[in-house]
Amino acid sequence: MSSAPERAEPEPSDYRAAFNAAHLAMAVVDRGGQVVAANPALASLLGAEPHALVRRRAADLVDLGAEARTWQAYQEVLRGRQARLRCTRRLKHPDGHSLWTEVTLGPVPGTRDVLLSVADISDRRDLQARLRHLQMHDPVTRLPNRALFFERLSAALESSSYEHGGTGRIGLCYLDLDGFKAVNDTLGHRVGDRLLTAVAARLTRCADQSGYGRTGGHLVARLGGDEFALLVEDSTGTEQLADLARSVLAAIQEPFDLAGQRLSVSASIGVVERAAEGTSATGLMQAADTTLYWAKADGKARWTLFDPERNAHRMTRQALSSTLRPAVERGEFAVEYQPLVDLESGTVRGVEALVRWNHPQFGNLTPNRFIGIAEEDGSIVQLGRWVLRTACRQARRWQIEHPSDSPVFVSVNVAVRQVWDSDLVGDVAGILAETGLAPQLLQLELTESAVMGSAGRPLQALQALSDMGVRIAIDDFGTGYSNLAYLSRLPVSVLKLDGSFVRGFRYDDGTHPNPADETIVEALVQLAHRLGLTVTAECVETAGQAARLRRVGCDTGQGWLYSRAVAPERIAEMIGTRPGAGRDRS
Repeated sequence: MSSAPERAEPEPSDYRAAFNAAHLAMAVVDRGGQVVAANPALASLLGAEPHALVRRRAADLVDLGAEARTWQAYQEVLRGRQARLRCTRRLKHPDGHSLWTEVTLGPVPGTRDVLLSVADISDRRDLQARLRHLQMHDPVTRLPNRALFFERLSAALESSSYEHGGTGRIGLCYLDLDGFKAVNDTLGHRVGDRLLTAVAARLTRCADQSGYGRTGGHLVARLGGDEFALLVEDSTGTEQLADLARSVLAAIQEPFDLAGQRLSVSASIGVVERAAEGTSATGLMQAADTTLYWAKADGKARWTLFDPERNAHRMTRQALSSTLRPAVERGEFAVEYQPLVDLESGTVRGVEALVRWNHPQFGNLTPNRFIGIAEEDGSIVQLGRWVLRTACRQARRWQIEHPSDSPVFVSVNVAVRQVWDSDLVGDVAGILAETGLAPQLLQLELTESAVMGSAGRPLQALQALSDMGVRIAIDDFGTGYSNLAYLSRLPVSVLKLDGSFVRGFRYDDGTHPNPADETIVEALVQLAHRLGLTVTAECVETAGQAARLRRVGCDTGQGWLYSRAVAPERIAEMIGTRPGAGRDRS
């Protein structure tokens, strides 16, 4: 059996032929870093003849000494301490054009030499750059998109520093178009896209014309939909951003001519300017978004500057909203009571229950700080039920503790949402039965606008409560609809005159009273009495006001002349007495 002939080992001349014929640019480099041999591909890449590259320093040919880290790695490869090095280098061709290359160095087996290879990756880099541009730019407006905006913003916050000649500050105008959805809905998305492109052009022009590029960079970006942002690096202060916002607002309000369509739009702009140190991209955008919301809430077609105090109030409101529901269960609320005094006898006829929130962080909060929040998120139902039960239980306790005195009624405020979102009639009936309080000793107060607009379920609930014996009062009467025709058809038994009427009981020159306010109040009192209603005046602060109210026939008064809202123990001391007698705050 004959054996197969052994394959002959390639001759050195074969390697040399392959080396010279290869399309990959290569050179053999000795341990001293000098080129021993270079193939034609490398010579062509560098614009030289192969023999001219021999004895040249390889590091000089491909710029390996530009970075300390790369140079150190290169030295380690030459000494045999590191197997391979790969890096990217931008080289200059003798004819003037630049090219991107990927440089690789590794040992030549069986020798002490190193093989240097240089691959031209310019086309790949160009493709990557084009792909990145597409990825980081909006296809409609060609502006930088959200991703590029946040990349640039983060970089600006990291690099902004006084040490580099910057201002150390950053500014942002965050805007969206008012009513853009209507353009899309009525004229179509093609016209909408043309409008966005035209807006982008005007924003770019405003940024270029503003001149702030002299001290820092700027970026105009489309963040999505009809939202745009103008980022000002190294800003010089709020006035600079305000000027930019004014120019943007004016530019956008100029009519647009879009392929035969003439459109007029406006924008709302949130403006934020602050020190870059300590600011995060997320924090800056949250402030800008909040400020844009303010601009829209304040009427649109305007710019609004970020206000830390206003934002603190908003944050406080959010904090209260998130803790309101569990606060009832934790027992953080308390009820105080303000006397309702008979203007003829001066004795306490009833009290108004006023809830207070003993917040662990913000202290003692009055109703105007949290009732609106409770109405918005629905927790007013739970809170209102607790206040109603607490007030009825307290009124019954006073009745038991003062059997010889006429029992005082308790007046409890009710929000319209309590009528819609709960069984108010059932709640009242159950609490009265639970506490043993007579229905005639409970008064429920609703605002004038709520009562006057009652229909359907609210009206049925009010009628059922009135039939039960509970008194219904209209609070702040005179500030809402003031549709007097409703009074004859609603189950109302009490009018509470808004405090503005009483505060109007003043003197023009110190001696002669202004008769207008007294005439209005007298007319309202007479009308109420003819309809079988009683009248309570709020905000009574002086004995003079009380005397004039008594003269026009007002039934009861409430205000600081008699007492502020106080704890139930203080009310117990007032029952059967004349609170505020002899006291005059005039």
